[in-house]
Amino acid sequence: MKGVCDGIIGLAVGDALGVPVEFKSRREIAGNPVTSMREYGTHYQPRGVWSDDTSLTLALLDSLSVCKKVDYDDIMKRFSNWCMYGDYTATGEVFDIGNSTRKAIMNYGRGMNPLDCGGASEYENGNGSLMRILPIAYYLSSHECKDISFQMEVIHKVSALTHRHPISLIGCGIYVRIAMKIISTSLTLTECISEGIREAFEYYEDVQMDQVSRYSRLKDLDNFSNLPEDEIRSSGYVVDTLEAAVWCLLNTDSYKACVLKAVNLGDDTDTVGAVAGGIAGMYYGINAIPSEWLEAVAKKQYINQLCNEFLENGVKCK
Repeated sequence: MKGVCDGIIGLAVGDALGVPVEFKSRREIAGNPVTSMREYGTHYQPRGVWSDDTSLTLALLDSLSVCKKVDYDDIMKRFSNWCMYGDYTATGEVFDIGNSTRKAIMNYGRGMNPLDCGGASEYENGNGSLMRILPIAYYLSSHECKDISFQMEVIHKVSALTHRHPISLIGCGIYVRIAMKIISTSLTLTECISEGIREAFEYYEDVQMDQVSRYSRLKDLDNFSNLPEDEIRSSGYVVDTLEAAVWCLLNTDSYKACVLKAVNLGDDTDTVGAVAGGIAGMYYGINAIPSEWLEAVAKKQYINQLCNEFLENGVKCK
């Protein structure tokens, strides 16, 4: 089973690489491509600072560690503490938050049931739950129940805390199935992606979730991997983000190449970098991440501490 720090640090590094160029177009970035950690830029943050993607991932990881189970109320409390008090941030400051996530946290503050807080409209399918769902892959891989219906229900409920439309639920389901293949098998990266997608589609088609068709390009993985870059969108829409991350994983052969390709796609650079970086970190391992990036990433010891506590508190991952 692949290590927790590999995926979580991989996600944080991809996030930090993308923060300075978030919202820049592909054409703008092409004139000065990202090749290393930068400072300032879009959010005027120091070099190595990560955003809400990593913060919410760490909040979820910490909740699973402390509670030793999926406690939806506890997760939302931690998300709220991040939003209001800067918990789980790189600098003590929240400088990037999605509208749907903000609205869900406000709903929770008004006393709404955690599982009803997330937006259910088709117009609320940003990538805000996909970007933070990775710890659930580690949790489910160690859980004694291997029933896919149980696993998908957990994934969907964790997404629904902030994003509960079926398109968001399905995106998280596909991503976690891929991650779980990497955690628990010795298949190649392409095989893990293919098997994860196949299992997810079989499940969603069996339960007749029609919205899975939004991800239909991923079913023909050979054709999808050969699409030219200009047919890959890297917006904040959850389908675009998942597609972009998978395309980058399929078209590179190292952690470094993958996250640089992801960030240089432009637009929602931190999240595409984080989503691709989490899987790339899992597969290639933390030692494949350039040392200068690891040295630059903010609060690396804190991230390592949360990962180690997650393991020590009963989640049986290496």
